[in-house]
Amino acid sequence: MEPLIPRHGGYRHLKTFQIAQLIYDITVRFCHLFIDKRSRTRDQMVQAARSGVQNIAEASMASGTSRKTELKLTNVARASLEELRLDYEDFLRQNSCTLWPADHPSLKRFKAKRCSTLDEVRAWIHDEQELAEADAETHTNTDHPKHARPDTASAPSDPPSGESVPVRDSPCSSVPTPVLVANAALSLLNLCSYLLDRQISAQAATFEEEGGFTERLHRVRRNKRDNE
Repeated sequence: MEPLIPRHGGYRHLKTFQIAQLIYDITVRFCHLFIDKRSRTRDQMVQAARSGVQNIAEASMASGTSRKTELKLTNVARASLEELRLDYEDFLRQNSCTLWPADHPSLKRFKAKRCSTLDEVRAWIHDEQELAEADAETHTNTDHPKHARPDTASAPSDPPSGESVPVRDSPCSSVPTPVLVANAALSLLNLCSYLLDRQISAQAATFEEEGGFTERLHRVRRNKRDNE
């Protein structure tokens, strides 16, 4: 027989919850280090990230008695993460930093690591910084003639503000840590938003097919009377 209250909860096993929780941890740390504590943006970014996590969890728990509430809260989570994505994009744009494309070598390595904790993200940042240092040293030794004195060799000029930095197999040594973190967070936000869109579509289809709690209550009572 159909149960009156179906199985629900289990949000900790949802991929969307796991990614949103990592985004929240990254955002709290990012804002602590790189956003002025007097700025309203700092609180708004943290609250948007928290809203994404909390509403996914609340939607999962509410699904036992209200598919409508589940759908609504999941959509709130999706909207909160979209707000956060705009904040990270604003940070990069307003600081004349580059928003990396999906095929950027650093992002490819980040995606391949499938980070699930803040410590794993820190390890990726450390690896990228080491690659950048090694890359810069290699190109310095290659670009200058052997007879040139190190103190007289001219350094390559920086690109004009707002223009993309040429990308080699590792990030340019001039890319600061906040840019690494912001682009990693945006990559996670893109993935989480895509999965949430699919989750919302599945919830909407289930709601259309099965109805809400009232319809289930009528079915359960009717089936009970028929069996009696």
